[in-house]
Amino acid sequence: MNPLRTLSTSALLAASLLLGGCVSNRVNLEEVREFAHASARLGAYAELSTHYRDTYLREQPYLPPAADQVARDNDAKRQTAYTDFVTIQKAVVLYMETLAALAGEARYDFTPQISTMGTGLSGLAKTTLGQKQVSAYTGLTRLLTRALTSHLQKESVETMVREGDADVRVLLDAMISLTEVYAAANENEKKTVLGFFEVALPLADRPQDRLLYTLARAHVQGKTSEYRLIDKRFELAREGLSKVALGHQKLRENLATISSSEMRHALYEYARDLNMIRTGLAAD
Repeated sequence: MNPLRTLSTSALLAASLLLGGCVSNRVNLEEVREFAHASARLGAYAELSTHYRDTYLREQPYLPPAADQVARDNDAKRQTAYTDFVTIQKAVVLYMETLAALAGEARYDFTPQISTMGTGLSGLAKTTLGQKQVSAYTGLTRLLTRALTSHLQKESVETMVREGDADVRVLLDAMISLTEVYAAANENEKKTVLGFFEVALPLADRPQDRLLYTLARAHVQGKTSEYRLIDKRFELAREGLSKVALGHQKLRENLATISSSEMRHALYEYARDLNMIRTGLAAD
């Protein structure tokens, strides 16, 4: 039996009711809420995970027959790994959404997020995920269940950040590392696709092949622009994940002064930067 279980639906539903309860003498957590909210909405990692999963679909038309079987084997591994790769992101997103809700005043329904948590991580021997990441995922989901049942919002925020920091850091580090794996796969794909045309185009540069040559050149230009854009998305994703990690570390290190003007300004800047990165991703 898989030792990793999904969050208790009943516990989280009860928590969503408690979050709207009365809280007296609560410190100002607006910047905590905005930082956590911006972190949860970053989104680039999930998109790049899907892009990584679908590598074979894009590169297959350009592969020589001798390389196709190896590419199929790699595709099978990516398909298997994909579930674990997006599961860790869902855990971090739910953590950030929970943190934002606990730092706010409104009620929050976690039911849709609960349904996306899956059954946990399997732990993949030939990827960057191992027992360390599996343990972090387990610890974080247990913490979420506990933290969400607290009656006092401020204490819930402090408890979750203090106890969740190590696990969140492990999972964010894994996401950053996986973004590098995705980027390396994309670089290999780019070499395969553009390399195909480097070899084929000179052979088609004859008067009778002029139409084919022109269409192929236009296709190369389109693919080159596509790869340039995805490279930019990798850059923004790395920057965004690093901002999330640094912001959460800052929060953990300054829980005693969480409402100080200096701390609030620092979190405001992290949230602003994350929102700018998200805007940049949307513009692409």
